[in-house]
Amino acid sequence: MVSFDAQAILARLAALRSADAPTHGGRVLSYVYDSGVPAIDELATEAMRLVQPVNGLDPTTFTSVAVMEREVVGFARELLHGGDDVVGSVTSGGTESCLLAVKTARDAWRAEAAARGEAEAVRPRILAPITVHAAFHKAAEYFDLELDLVPVDPATGRLDPERLVERLGSDVALTVVSAPSYPFGTLDPVEEVAAACEEAGVALHVDGCIGGWILPLWRADDGGALPAWDFRVPGVTSVSADLHKYGYAPKGASVLLQRGRDRQRRQYFATTGWPGYPVVNPTLLGSKSAGSLAASWAIVQALGARGFAELAESCRRSTRALADLVADIEGLRVLGAPTGPLLAIASDDAVPPERRVDPHHWADRVRRRGWHLQLQPGLAQPDGTRLPHTTHLTVTPVTGSRLDELEAALRASADEARGVPPVDAEAVLAQLPGAASLPPAGLDSDTAAELLGALGLAGRDGDGGLPPEQAPLLALIEALPRPVTERLLIELLARIVEPR
Repeated sequence: MVSFDAQAILARLAALRSADAPTHGGRVLSYVYDSGVPAIDELATEAMRLVQPVNGLDPTTFTSVAVMEREVVGFARELLHGGDDVVGSVTSGGTESCLLAVKTARDAWRAEAAARGEAEAVRPRILAPITVHAAFHKAAEYFDLELDLVPVDPATGRLDPERLVERLGSDVALTVVSAPSYPFGTLDPVEEVAAACEEAGVALHVDGCIGGWILPLWRADDGGALPAWDFRVPGVTSVSADLHKYGYAPKGASVLLQRGRDRQRRQYFATTGWPGYPVVNPTLLGSKSAGSLAASWAIVQALGARGFAELAESCRRSTRALADLVADIEGLRVLGAPTGPLLAIASDDAVPPERRVDPHHWADRVRRRGWHLQLQPGLAQPDGTRLPHTTHLTVTPVTGSRLDELEAALRASADEARGVPPVDAEAVLAQLPGAASLPPAGLDSDTAAELLGALGLAGRDGDGGLPPEQAPLLALIEALPRPVTERLLIELLARIVEPR
């Protein structure tokens, strides 16, 4: 009989967890989505425990999986105004939903191109604004499509639909717009793009991963409805919506809905070409936990449309309060006119340099006070314009109960950072002579680790952690050539989890 000390094991796990950023209480304004309702977490935990041994691979053997998925997809379809022809799947998260939307589109495009007799040598494109989620970069790489990114307005983060529409063509397998975009919280012009895509015969995916469970319940600042962006819009082919964001479910759970059964079936993989059991997978995973599905199902049962609407209204009030607060802090501004519970904060260039607040220095100082904001680097667009570096805030229902504390931290941190110039990227690069000219292919693991060490990114006491001040790291990301930066970041993350 195997013996073990469960109490000691769990005590060590608790000690490890104590070093994590807090997942509840609203102090982390990214990554986690706290409903502020402890009973919801308790319900989700119990639902996951009940299905712990279940294999989500086969809903014909574990029929509870089929029932839960059917009911979650049905609720999502109603929320997103889909008709009977809209069908879908629960996936492991937004990235998988996006990958599957692209895989489906690629396969449908190939079939249509073959029917037209077009050359197989043509490489299909994904057409999207530059603010589209990084999951579509991954999808393009995994499924061998070209990613064609359209610049947005640097002042607002908004896409001019004409700039995208003029790039439509028969080689576009999928156009993608966001509801809203993660970097700036901007709702892309879905109706205009969808009309052009429908006329051109091009599929359109709406990435509602972060907004799909809250924007249907969101009121505009004037109290009116938002522009249509979901299946109410003709030409929208598919929509992704993450349950583990504003569905308040544990990681990882998302829904991918597609218009048309025949199209959605291209999402599947099936084979009987081996001597084992027939394999039929609607998602990238085969064997998979049913835990997040069960938790999602239980939360949907508990909250229903009315409960989600109440939580959405809490987020809306807090988002409006934070936007007003930032507008009242000299030297900062909200970028653009975001839709939904996301804010991107930039330096206000309308005031003299000595009164400006660099958003990255601001975020670092907020972190010292126990609040975690997300630093976003600036980015050069293909047309030569530059998107400013910003700090991202994700607002959740629990934020409302902490607004006074958060306001004090944001104001005090802005006072400390006001007039401090942004990190000089050239000065950061001076620590790495010749780094900018390094060929990424020539960066082996040891060389990359040496460079990280020279930058102080080898970790404190070898633990692989990030330095307390992240503004210099973000400046480095902006300054180095993208391939070099990406190779260094791969090394950083890989070393964190290597055995010691």
